[in-house]
Amino acid sequence: MVFVRNPELGKVKTRLAASVGEEKALQIYLYLLEHTQTVTQHVEADKVVYYAERVEEHDLWPYAYHHKKLQPSGDLGEKMLAAFEAAFAEAYESVVIIGSDCQQLKQEIIEQAFDELQTHDVVIGPAVDGGYYLLGMNRLYPDFFQNKHWSTDQVFTATIEDIERLEITYSLLPTLKDVDYLEDLEKPEQWLNMSG
Repeated sequence: MVFVRNPELGKVKTRLAASVGEEKALQIYLYLLEHTQTVTQHVEADKVVYYAERVEEHDLWPYAYHHKKLQPSGDLGEKMLAAFEAAFAEAYESVVIIGSDCQQLKQEIIEQAFDELQTHDVVIGPAVDGGYYLLGMNRLYPDFFQNKHWSTDQVFTATIEDIERLEITYSLLPTLKDVDYLEDLEKPEQWLNMSG
C-alpha cells in the first residue's frame, strides 16, 4: 500500500515550501512520487495506491499494475488502520504500507520487509525524524494507530512500545530519511539551482 498526496501547488511538502517556495516543493514532490513508483514497480506484490484528495485516472500509477483507492477520512492513524483493515479483509497474509516521500527507499528494502514478515509478526522502517517510512504486519494490530501524535518525533518510539507491550516479534529495517526539508534531499544544491 502506498499513501500519496495529489500533486497540487501549495498542498504538498508545506514545510519544504517554506524554504524553497511552493513551485519547487511541488517539483520535488513529483520527483519523490516518480522515485516511489520506480522502487515499487518490480516488487512482486499486489499494489494499492491510496490518494489523499481524489483518485487520479491517468498518472504515474497505471491501472494495469495498481489498485487505486481514496484514503479514508480521519487522522493519519485512522486512515492507515482502515487501509490495513481493508487489506486483511481481502485475505492478504502480509501487508506493508509506505509513504511517498523517502528518497532513500529502495526496492530491496521493500522486498526485505516482506522477507522479514516470513519470520516476524511486524516489520518497521524507522525514519531519522522519529517516525517510520514503512510498516508491515501479518495481522491487524489496531493499537499501532491509536493514541499517537502523528508527524512528531515520538511515533516510532510509541509504536515500538506497543509492539513490546503486545509481546509480538518484530524486525527493524535500515533507518532512512523522509524528505521534509531541503537538507533531507540527497543533493539539495541541485534543487536550489533549478529554475522555477
